[in-house]
Amino acid sequence: MNQFQYIQPAKQKAAIDALTKDAKAMFIAGGTNLLDLMKRGLAAPEKLVDINKLPLKKIEFNNNGLRIGALALNSEVAQDKLVREKQPLLVQALEAGASGQLRNMATMGGNILQRTRCPYFYDIALPCNKREPGSGCGALAGFNRMHAIFGFSDKCIAVHPSDMSVALAALDATVVVAGPQGERQILFTDLHRLPGDQPEKDTILERNELILAIDIPDKPFAQKVHYLKARDRASYAFALVSVAAALATDKNIITAARIAMGGVAHKPWRLFEAEKFLEGKPVSEANFRSAAELAMQGAKAFNHNAYKLKLAPNSIAAALKAAAGIA
Repeated sequence: MNQFQYIQPAKQKAAIDALTKDAKAMFIAGGTNLLDLMKRGLAAPEKLVDINKLPLKKIEFNNNGLRIGALALNSEVAQDKLVREKQPLLVQALEAGASGQLRNMATMGGNILQRTRCPYFYDIALPCNKREPGSGCGALAGFNRMHAIFGFSDKCIAVHPSDMSVALAALDATVVVAGPQGERQILFTDLHRLPGDQPEKDTILERNELILAIDIPDKPFAQKVHYLKARDRASYAFALVSVAAALATDKNIITAARIAMGGVAHKPWRLFEAEKFLEGKPVSEANFRSAAELAMQGAKAFNHNAYKLKLAPNSIAAALKAAAGIA
């Protein structure tokens, strides 16, 4: 690990200015991902800007919905009475992610920004366009069991690792960020990028923009929700496929549906067409399976992840059934 400077500004502007003035500075909060990247030689900041003194930990509810500060810990959010009442889908996703020890350190903003766990990204002896643009993608012809079936390019087939982000994508969340030009709001579904020709860029954020908060609108998704995570083991493991499902119903008719997937793309994968298909239809296993098949249009597997073409629609249908309360 390279030597680095460490500062801990108490003001938001000072933190942003530090990254604006120093191209090799990085924000750090919980450090659960960044420190791993530094130890492996995948990140080499010359200055760490610790933002933990900033007042960004508040969890509050107003007329527009729930606002969660970027420095709120994953464990605190999952245990918060207000969050458990208003957004149980987020709670389920948080509790499915990482280990208890990591959730006690990981922040909401850091969780959103964590980098892929693709082994070709982490092994500096192997080619990876995300780590070293232009070097190639080792996963394309390598062992790609964990990799994408949607939205990939010939430059990168890695997937986004966050469980929490899948729920936020389904819940129409917005991310509030600040930079030298002031604050702006970004729809969560627009925040993360598909790899395209620049897989090294995970999000549309500028490097000196700071996440301040996450806003989740107050919509009727507090009862019929389910987060399903298919993984290799029940303990700490990243998703092979995950599904965040939320339904609103009136007399057994679906009035609104929200569905997103993890483990299948470079970003949380929102299933807009499947949602539209379900709206106005009766709650039924047949309709859920039809929606799942619709959601799979355009999916493509590689040598070792063809199982996802079956696991993904089965997971979508199962998550919807669980959300609806169908045994």
